[in-house]
Amino acid sequence: MAPATATLVALTCKAYINSGLASIKVSGLQTLVKALHDEQRNQGHGVVTVSNHISTLDDPMTWAVLPWRYFQNPRLTRWTLGASEIMFTNPFLSEFFSHGQVLETFRGMGIFQPSVNTSIEKLNQGEWIHLYGEGKVNQPAKYELDASGRASLPRFKWGVGHMITSASNIPTVIPMWISGFDKLMPEGRRAPFKYFPRPGAQLTVTFGDPIAPEALLKTIQNIPEADPVRIRTHVTTLVHDAVESLGRSVSGNTLGNAVPKDPLE
Repeated sequence: MAPATATLVALTCKAYINSGLASIKVSGLQTLVKALHDEQRNQGHGVVTVSNHISTLDDPMTWAVLPWRYFQNPRLTRWTLGASEIMFTNPFLSEFFSHGQVLETFRGMGIFQPSVNTSIEKLNQGEWIHLYGEGKVNQPAKYELDASGRASLPRFKWGVGHMITSASNIPTVIPMWISGFDKLMPEGRRAPFKYFPRPGAQLTVTFGDPIAPEALLKTIQNIPEADPVRIRTHVTTLVHDAVESLGRSVSGNTLGNAVPKDPLE
């Protein structure tokens, strides 16, 4: 059922875009395509994509950039983690998201929980895991400013580094940057508007170059006494900085703009 669920959702998102209700521009897609078709996956080298998280429609709308046939093949469809209190609140939603290759995740339970363990097992099988490193929606209007006055991407959860470093083989890690999704589904709107996408959003999805495996290995090997806490912290920071750097290159160093007030509110 997973392919059917994924295909239905993907076609719905593609139809929304093709109808002209939103536009989407993609860059670097070939990087992901190459990784998904790499023969190393058959030897247990997984694929990890990591992006910022700016709306409730980031997933699945982001994956509307993929050819529809990808969603008929579970091997070419991402696994991801979903919040239990949002996506698994009743039997229907639980079935729907489970069949859409979403792993139920409990906020506050830390990195040693079933969904994280399953993600590591998936990587060992050469599967593709997509992560929203912040662990929740953070729209650009609420980004904090760093010491130089620049917007800064919120820190990533340590589970990012834990999954990457716990896999049997270092996976291919691809940073991503998405924009415009905060205009599609702004946070803080009143009912009923908060349940509907705003038409006219201009979306972008950018895939960066994979993080060099040598950089990940060097980060791991340079930690004294192979301290697991420091290892996953440093790897998580490395991934965070790669995503943030990609975002700066895409957005002209702004990391996005403030969310405008909905004229319908």
